[in-house]
Amino acid sequence: MLKAIIFDMDGVICHTNPFHSMAFKSFFAKRNMHPTEDEFVKHMYGKSNSYIMSHFFERQIEGEELLRLENEKESLFREIYVDKVDPIAGYMQFLESIKSNKLLTGVATSAPLANLEMIASKLNLLDKMESTLASEHVSKHKPDPEVYLKSADNLKVSPKNCLVFEDSFSGVSAALNAGMKVVGVLSSHTKEELPPCDLYIDDYKNLKLETVLRLF
Repeated sequence: MLKAIIFDMDGVICHTNPFHSMAFKSFFAKRNMHPTEDEFVKHMYGKSNSYIMSHFFERQIEGEELLRLENEKESLFREIYVDKVDPIAGYMQFLESIKSNKLLTGVATSAPLANLEMIASKLNLLDKMESTLASEHVSKHKPDPEVYLKSADNLKVSPKNCLVFEDSFSGVSAALNAGMKVVGVLSSHTKEELPPCDLYIDDYKNLKLETVLRLF
């Protein structure tokens, strides 16, 4: 039985990836580095900042250096995105239908808490979510299932009664590794680029709660 729905944030609640690309391009340009969009698709979307930084700098970025660089890049993202926060089509209506049916909901993102708080406050999400977790709340990032297992624990629900909405390979993998069913949101990737999901959507406009309830 479906008891809780957990959303990733970037690419799932809002289509933020183009704005993360802009922030990273500015961040890297300051260092005379110019990754291509193809490289971003392979090595940025859905990945943790520690992975992204280490990949593009071609060495391990960790500790204080990671915190400093991450803060610089994410501050750029928030400056760019703060006046452009816009949910994926149909999301707010779908969320209302979930809450009117008394299902629990949560957000589980690899993004920093400051990003989550900015987006959630703009969309008035915090009072609708029984669990909100960001990168600071876990020690292992997606595809490790920690953030989803912690979400289920917060919601006091078994993983098998949770449905996750994800848009990236690592995110879908994390949810599957947690033993949860997954809806693939095709905002950044094709079906073929994701692990097998229980359902796929382009946006929420035509998604009915009955459709996801039938997955259980």
